[in-house]
Amino acid sequence: MPMLAVVVRVAFEVLNWLIIARIFLSWFPHNPYQPIIRFIYEITEPVLAPFRRLMPRSSIPVDFSPVIAVLVLQLIERMILSFILHLW
Repeated sequence: MPMLAVVVRVAFEVLNWLIIARIFLSWFPHNPYQPIIRFIYEITEPVLAPFRRLMPRSSIPVDFSPVIAVLVLQLIERMILSFILHLW
């Protein structure tokens, strides 16, 4: 596997884990100004914000944007990896 494909794979994997960490953070009270938590929010917010805008408002107070974001990120990752491997 080309090194570029490995880098892309790791980058998407890290982003997926950061989104999962953000999901867990939403379940517990936390200090949003703590550096690690702030880092998680700063990295994941640009990814999640567009999906939040697309999601219809509902009476259920559950944010499904992280789930949809992870699914779309996996699709994008597969497309990029497929492109890289076809070039190789």
